[in-house]
Amino acid sequence: MMAALSGADRLPVDIRLFADDYPGARERFYTACEGLPDIALRAVSCPASGPRGEALQTDVAWLGDATAGNVLLVISGTHGVEGFAGSAVQSAFLQALPPLPENTAILMVHLLNPWGAAWLRRCDHEGVDLNRNVVDFTAPLPQNGGYTELRDALFAGPTECRMALAAYAQRHGQSALEFAVSGGQYADPAGPFYGGTQPSHARRLLEHLIAERGLAGRRLAVIDIHTGLGPFGHGELICDHEPDSPGTVAARRWYGGGVALPLAGTSFSVPKLGLIDFAFHPFMREDGCFITLEFGSYAMQELLAVIIDDHRRWMAGDRGVSGRAPIRQHFCPDDRSWREMVLWRGQQVLRQALAGLGADAQAGRPG
Repeated sequence: MMAALSGADRLPVDIRLFADDYPGARERFYTACEGLPDIALRAVSCPASGPRGEALQTDVAWLGDATAGNVLLVISGTHGVEGFAGSAVQSAFLQALPPLPENTAILMVHLLNPWGAAWLRRCDHEGVDLNRNVVDFTAPLPQNGGYTELRDALFAGPTECRMALAAYAQRHGQSALEFAVSGGQYADPAGPFYGGTQPSHARRLLEHLIAERGLAGRRLAVIDIHTGLGPFGHGELICDHEPDSPGTVAARRWYGGGVALPLAGTSFSVPKLGLIDFAFHPFMREDGCFITLEFGSYAMQELLAVIIDDHRRWMAGDRGVSGRAPIRQHFCPDDRSWREMVLWRGQQVLRQALAGLGADAQAGRPG
């Protein structure tokens, strides 16, 4: 049963929390953190610089008792340019922070991929899609034959690319096309959805936080905020746990019947390789769960086109930020209604997670 929200809860929708750039997002986040009790805030340096040569950081904030048995972990900016929406949700939540349930703390990871946020790209400074990077690099890497088949057409030009994608979908189906292009590939460093050949800086940061905070021994509600996939303004709760697993049971208990499962075919997302989820699944307790909160914007065809065009232009030497308006607009539309929906839904979900953690503790589930 979904944890109920109090009718007195106020969910602010101040769209001024959406920043235009990486420095603005950090400024808003730090302002939201000011004055909060029991907060530990630090910046973790990124190994690459911004477009003006500036240093870049991921900000990590812990709120509450360091020994709390229950932890809400909220991640923004896994795909850098998507981080402006996630950052706004985090800042809005902190500005109107509800009382924490007993034995519960919050861990905020703000702009996990600061390079992507600063340069308006989804990948990191090494071209790695952080949400395809969690695979076992000591074993043979996953193969994606569909991507191999489509790769040359993807970079041949917009018209040929559209024709190749349409032909592939006609032969194999739309879901197969989406996996071929976006499911993850490990052979083409210049291409989209590239998972890399080793753990990324961001993955190592998450693994460090897991160890540093002893997250493997706590009840976790993990929310990774993304944008760009699904209907305009809709915040889908994507659960990549196995359909009959305890993680899925916990997700439905906390968030209700709207939880969507790629493995069951009920999500706008197809199953994918190397998700950040998979860094948590092996140790996550049966009374915790990991979800991706995905805010849709425009059509799937536009999503693929804007990502492929971004990689095509980057390969051609177009490294400026000023010309990246299309990718910025797709992943963070300059539309008031979209931004209001993101802020309202984002805070609703974060509050549901807190309420779920508290309700499970009160019900006697070990914390």
